[in-house]
Amino acid sequence: MSLLTIKIDKIGLKDAGQCIDPYMTVSVKDLSGIDLNPVQDTPVATRKEDTYIHFSVDIEIQRHIERLPKGAAIFFEFKHYKPKKGFTSTKCFAFMEMDEIKPGPIVIELYKKPTDFKRKTLQLLTKKPLYLHLHQTLHKD
Repeated sequence: MSLLTIKIDKIGLKDAGQCIDPYMTVSVKDLSGIDLNPVQDTPVATRKEDTYIHFSVDIEIQRHIERLPKGAAIFFEFKHYKPKKGFTSTKCFAFMEMDEIKPGPIVIELYKKPTDFKRKTLQLLTKKPLYLHLHQTLHKD
């Protein structure tokens, strides 16, 4: 059995410097959008440079990869605080499907909100080459 640790390295956004208290919500969902694991939030990212917000945070997926059902996906929702509206908003999201789980770095595309956990109507956030940068480590249990 294998456990997966995902290091959330950085996210590329054209307005990265203007995001207040940015963090990621990580969830594992089946094809119907149902949570398979407890949802996890990262700490607020502290470093921004140019078009990147750096997280450098490890997230442990709380279930053996082999026990995740066919069609499951790991979602990453990028959230930030909007002072004018007084609440935290999801800016964009990304996801990784089971066939993308392998050790090493991976770069995944960003999609426009609202988060579509069923993955039916996906719209890319931008035509610019801006992505979510992750690094995966598999541990034999």
